[in-house]
Amino acid sequence: MWPFYLMALVAIISTIRVITNSNPVHALLSLIVSLLAVAGIFFIVGAPFAGALEIIVYAGAIMVLFVFVVMMLNLGAHTVFQEKSWLTSETWAWPAAMSFIMGIVLIWMICNGNTENLPLMGQEVIGPKAVGTALFTQYLLLVEVAAMLLLAALVAAYHLGKRVPVDEDQKEQG
Repeated sequence: MWPFYLMALVAIISTIRVITNSNPVHALLSLIVSLLAVAGIFFIVGAPFAGALEIIVYAGAIMVLFVFVVMMLNLGAHTVFQEKSWLTSETWAWPAAMSFIMGIVLIWMICNGNTENLPLMGQEVIGPKAVGTALFTQYLLLVEVAAMLLLAALVAAYHLGKRVPVDEDQKEQG
């Protein structure tokens, strides 16, 4: 049972670091580690499909969010020095340590070979085919609405982050 508690500790520490970090990039790194730890907990308690969905959906969503932030900030060459000063070894120490702990738990579980004896959360195992069938039959309208909202957010982020080129004649007159 120690892998469960170790992953829970990693998730708690990483989540606290998400809340306490003032730098959004550092908070994002800790959030990704926290989400991976929660996915590890799903794997440990016998819900591998939920763990895989946690990684795919949330890690994917975090990366899309990061792209939106970069598009909205419209960073240029003047921020390269600031970025280099933010990404020091101290910044990467906590996420690297938490990832190392998760790696130890993963290696122990694979080498121990007792993954078949893990308790299941429910009475039956729901596979990806059942989830896909439910999403694209019963919940098709919700999936389409979510896709349209994401597309609208992408277009809005592009237009908000786009800089309008300024003519040299307008600079001299203004």
